Amino acid sequence: MSLSILWLLLFLLPVSVEAIADPTSSTAIPPKTMLTAAVITKHSNCARTCGSLTIPYPFGVGRQCAHDDWFTITCDKTTYDSPKAFLWGPLDLEDREILEITETEVVIRNSQIASRCYDFRGKKVSENEGKFNISGSPFTLSHTANNLTVIGYNDYALIGDSGGTSPYEAPLYYRAGCITMCANLTVMKPGSCSGLGCCQTSVPIGLQDFTIDLYTVENRQRQKEYVPAEYCSYAFFAKVGNFSFGGASDLTTNGTVEKRTKQEVPVVLDWAFERYTSCKEAKKKNICQSNAECIDSEAGGYRCKCRSGYEGQPYLEPGCTDIDECASRPCAKYCKNVAGSFNCSCPSGYSGDGFKSGRGCYPDGLLKIITNLASGLGISLGIISMLLVSWWLSYIIEKRRIVEQKAKYFEQNSRLLLQQMATDESAMATIKIFTIDELERVTDNFNEDRILGKGGQGTVYKGMLSEGRIVAIKKSEVVNESQLRDFVNEVVILSQINHRNIVKLLGCCLEAEVPLLVYEYILNGTLFQHIHHPTEDFPITWKMRLQIASDSAGALAYLHTSSSIPIFHRDIKSSNILLDDKYRAKLSDFGTSKLVAIDLTHVTTHVHGTFGYLDPVYFQSSQFTEKSDVYSFGVVLIELLTGQKAIRSMIQEDRSLVLWFLSHLENSNLLDIVDSQILQEGSKEEFLAIANLGKRCLNLDEKTRPSMKEVLVEIERVMSLHFPGKNQKNWTEQVITGTSRTTNYSYDGLLSSKTFYPENISLSSAETSLLSNPK
Repeated sequence: MSLSILWLLLFLLPVSVEAIADPTSSTAIPPKTMLTAAVITKHSNCARTCGSLTIPYPFGVGRQCAHDDWFTITCDKTTYDSPKAFLWGPLDLEDREILEITETEVVIRNSQIASRCYDFRGKKVSENEGKFNISGSPFTLSHTANNLTVIGYNDYALIGDSGGTSPYEAPLYYRAGCITMCANLTVMKPGSCSGLGCCQTSVPIGLQDFTIDLYTVENRQRQKEYVPAEYCSYAFFAKVGNFSFGGASDLTTNGTVEKRTKQEVPVVLDWAFERYTSCKEAKKKNICQSNAECIDSEAGGYRCKCRSGYEGQPYLEPGCTDIDECASRPCAKYCKNVAGSFNCSCPSGYSGDGFKSGRGCYPDGLLKIITNLASGLGISLGIISMLLVSWWLSYIIEKRRIVEQKAKYFEQNSRLLLQQMATDESAMATIKIFTIDELERVTDNFNEDRILGKGGQGTVYKGMLSEGRIVAIKKSEVVNESQLRDFVNEVVILSQINHRNIVKLLGCCLEAEVPLLVYEYILNGTLFQHIHHPTEDFPITWKMRLQIASDSAGALAYLHTSSSIPIFHRDIKSSNILLDDKYRAKLSDFGTSKLVAIDLTHVTTHVHGTFGYLDPVYFQSSQFTEKSDVYSFGVVLIELLTGQKAIRSMIQEDRSLVLWFLSHLENSNLLDIVDSQILQEGSKEEFLAIANLGKRCLNLDEKTRPSMKEVLVEIERVMSLHFPGKNQKNWTEQVITGTSRTTNYSYDGLLSSKTFYPENISLSSAETSLLSNPK
């Protein structure tokens, strides 16, 4: 701690010394307005601007205000909403609108774009060269501010120099080029101009008269299977950083890229005062005025520029004038302006270089220095001590508050768990209790990168325990009494269940306002995800769907008939069926489940569930029975068979999957609605058996619905067609009791990297209305 304080003192000390030792700092030179370089024209009556464009000499509006014809500008104030400036001189350019003039450059609108278009047979149908001719002018295409850009499929462009008579122009030959390589549309990435569909290259120095020619690398007929039926390639010069490749859409024949380039992507020209004269000749003629210097252009010619410390017009009398740097107050005490510069000084009794950016001015004398050091040190120590004490107190108070809050939540949640576990006090002993610090550590303080999924009850994070086991941790984001009750209920239910097809609760954390639940990690996400968002790499086959249905039915049969206390799940849906590393089903999300006394046939509750899976009888009577779970499972069976969502679409007439399925089944159109991915894998008899089983589960007379044990037997009967060696009776009993081992027809090695944990979705008023009036 002492070393940190010492460094802080060394940092604060110069500030304290200057504040105490410089009591006269308020008497420094009063602020003045900083002089700026004026835009000086040839005559006082010459316009300085055209719209928002500033026009410095040698440019000028009208011949009488410019150096010569090349620098003459026309300001059009009538054609456009706001005035626009155009180069008036004899330039061979289609559009000479000026966007900006700087000390070395002129930025103009782009118009010289080469293009080549092909029809659906790969035959060239049109071609335009990009011609550019500013020979004899003081302008050259800037080789530092422009790029040659080419867009196409295996196309390339060449810059052809037509030559000229000046000593700076070379004879006719190709001076630069760029090639695009692309096999098909998919490799083109918008924004990237690295050679795939779009390439860029630098510009040669001193270009004035040239053409841009487009060519193709291969015969277009051989590429028809890789490229669009009709497309165009383009080549043009563009200001560096102003063109963004739009991907394959930029190659369409509607000319969008050409219009966008002309409107948004300018071209930059370098200019020289006299194109074919050097500074050596200019000095003989005294072209550059007083306090100005001559600079040779890299592409030929020269320019005049005010020397450092001066501003004004270097081409016109009286030339460049001195800048009063003292107006910006660069000195700590006294400032004296001199030609092209300034000097800082300190008053009598002070030492230093006088510059604000340097050592400034400080008092002479050892006694004053010691006194100021002591004063500064005392003030700094006092401030540091107050800050340290304040920080220490706030840290202790916050730490105590967190400890007390953890203890309060732990006591509150423990009491709720014990109250709900009154029927089985030994269940509490089977649950591992994690600390909040441990879960924060394994999730990197619940980092967003660890999120597996989000739902109505909270967020699920991925973490690794100290022993190396990967787990899923459910954390509530919003705190209310209903969520607290659901989380505690899920702990109570899962603590009494041990079944291979039901997700296992490993423990919980009671030190948060709502308990955090720790589950085994299920690798391959939800059944909903695999049915409705399948991947080409690994589709869910008909055999796998039968196995998943069997696993889920076995888990429900266990809950209804084989657990110590019957359990109603109350939210069966495809998004609550998880798939492990072997694509075997595990039932999840027991937040709304209910323990039911053995002598009771139903529970009366507020209606809760997911739209599309909700039993209509339960919705009308508020009485939930095991047959209500059977109805929801029937919807899942139809999803597995048809590949359709429980609510197909809110805009379709048959938006309810149940009504849509039953209507097709009654009209003997079953094969029309079977998922196309499995149509060739199973027989019509298998599909019909599962369809009839689903129809029985969806019967509006709940008494005629089969039990989950009967559903399991029927599914196993259909499965026996694919696995004839299996003993159906023994297998069914093992599935219901949860004692069967992993069979040799599981899907080893076919793993997915994406996991998703959706939560319950409560009914909205609109959904309730739709359920009451399904037609």
